[in-house]
Amino acid sequence: MKKPLICLVTPALAAANNGNWQTAKRWARMLSSHYRVRLLHEWAAADSPPDEVLLLALHARRSAASVRAWRAAHPERPLVLALTGTDLYRDIHHDATARQSLELADALIVLQDQAPRELPAHLQAKCHVVFQSSTRRAALAKTTQHLNAVMVGHLRDEKSPETFMQAAQLRRDEVRLRFTHIGAPLDEALAAQARATAQANPRYRWLGGLAHEATRRHIQRAHVLVHASRMEGGAHVIMEAALCGTPVLASFIPGNVGMLGADYTGYFPWGDAPALAALLQRAATEPEFLAALQVQCAARSRWFEPAAEQAALRRVIDRALQQGLQQSTQQAAGQHHQPGR
Repeated sequence: MKKPLICLVTPALAAANNGNWQTAKRWARMLSSHYRVRLLHEWAAADSPPDEVLLLALHARRSAASVRAWRAAHPERPLVLALTGTDLYRDIHHDATARQSLELADALIVLQDQAPRELPAHLQAKCHVVFQSSTRRAALAKTTQHLNAVMVGHLRDEKSPETFMQAAQLRRDEVRLRFTHIGAPLDEALAAQARATAQANPRYRWLGGLAHEATRRHIQRAHVLVHASRMEGGAHVIMEAALCGTPVLASFIPGNVGMLGADYTGYFPWGDAPALAALLQRAATEPEFLAALQVQCAARSRWFEPAAEQAALRRVIDRALQQGLQQSTQQAAGQHHQPGR
């Protein structure tokens, strides 16, 4: 028997090399054992096979056109919408098309356990938490000469890369610290700031955008990962760090708290470079602090296993298809029993 066909829409394809693409690629692979999966940038009725049974769209605003087109063409077929950080913490509060996508969806997926709080009360019942996952890896050999702090994130406003640069400047005379910055120059002003920081500070280096595998090796070799974002739906780099034993220093925002837990001790206020610099100083000079962060990340990492993500994602898709089938059966039964039929 042929597997059911579903369409997965993502605004970011392979060339973007970002978190949305990693999510879409991984979900397509995870669902392929039970479904045929079409992975598209945008869905259109004219190009859709007639046996497509479900749309899974990533991003409420950027996939809004696909969401509307699917619902108009297939009002009876299920629509599952996965929400990103910019959806949750910006777009759904200000953008009418993003809010419309929430209403049109039969089920909503969020990527960390603080995210449902951002949704209107009447939508929370159809919201499901699916923690993302990655492969578990051993930590690579780390230098004993200094502490290497790595930040991973393209240079754009949401990632707050300037906080990492400013912390590096505040500790430029600290011989026990090194700062490695990985991310493509999506914002020229931030790229100029990174170049200027590297020129002024020999302990800071900006490597630009790297392939995913190379980035993961840098995370494995790091003593600590810094995640300074102003908004996140559920950061890939946090789970990748946790799964290779690299502790995290993260901005205290809901998306990071939803990944690391409310009692995690490695937070700093968003945008507070002196606070980040102080935590890095502690990590470099207090082995017990770094060890405590490792223990906390290791405990949290069980949520980021591939089997857990696959099972949670399958539950959402299977439930949406089952509910869609039930509704179609009820509608058919109602039409059958109409007077005059």
